Amino acid sequence: MMPFQVIDFHAHFPAHHTMIKRGIHPLVKEYSQKFRKRWRQEYDFPEPQLEHPGNRVQIERWASEVDKYGLKKVVFLTGGGNETLAQFVNEHPDKFLGFAHHDLCAPDAVNKLKYALDELHLVGYKWFGPLTTLPFESPELKPFWTLLAERKVPVLIHFGVLGGPGGVVYHPRINPLTLAPVAQTFTDIPFVIPHFGAGYYQELLHLAWSSPNIYIDTSGCNDWMQWCPYPLTLKDLFAKALDTVGPERIVFGSDSSWFPRGWAKSYFDSQVGVCTELAINQQEMDLIFYGNASRLLGLD
Repeated sequence: MMPFQVIDFHAHFPAHHTMIKRGIHPLVKEYSQKFRKRWRQEYDFPEPQLEHPGNRVQIERWASEVDKYGLKKVVFLTGGGNETLAQFVNEHPDKFLGFAHHDLCAPDAVNKLKYALDELHLVGYKWFGPLTTLPFESPELKPFWTLLAERKVPVLIHFGVLGGPGGVVYHPRINPLTLAPVAQTFTDIPFVIPHFGAGYYQELLHLAWSSPNIYIDTSGCNDWMQWCPYPLTLKDLFAKALDTVGPERIVFGSDSSWFPRGWAKSYFDSQVGVCTELAINQQEMDLIFYGNASRLLGLD
């Protein structure tokens, strides 16, 4: 059980769906597989289950994880499409919340968002900077941002490297600073940037310093630190985030998804350990691991 209340703001429901796989060179694919195997060994993670057991089994597995660890809520950012995610999340409203996840540049993006919020009862929106085909400040996207601002809906946008080795490392909107014009215009939207910027930490700190509606998500193993040209640790990430935005704008996440790993408690333990080393007091811990998420999600 948890030593205090915990909301996991960043998880993915492992729904069954047909994935569209992009072309990847065999050598890059082999390299990627070796790296992922090494990563699982480093964290003592089991091999992912290859055969999907069905969405019903997956949601019950996740419900058991919430009970096992005493989590207050788990927020699923993705999960087989808005309708599929909503169906299973809404079966356990005491345990789960879900975010809409569809292309904000699509012609019907605003209508899909209204439907997701009003009919499916999803509570946020998630997308990827490196998958965005229009500049964030494009006039075509203004109605989308306007709706989110009117509802004060939390928005989580992944910036930085995407997909591990062989993934996306270059894109016009891979940098968190490309969100600055929108963040500084639509200040009623709480923007949450995950994984400490996933390789773009300085840029994220600049963005967070410039805009009071930018939140820093701690999720994942943050192994992108290994490919920085200077020493960087999880403790450094937390310390600099605290210096820049304080405990009121840091949100805990695990980036958990698949089984048999389930909820990645090792990530939680590492983050709690770092916070303890930094002598973060209990009130500040409560904000990072529960209070800030609760406020953003309207649970207070």
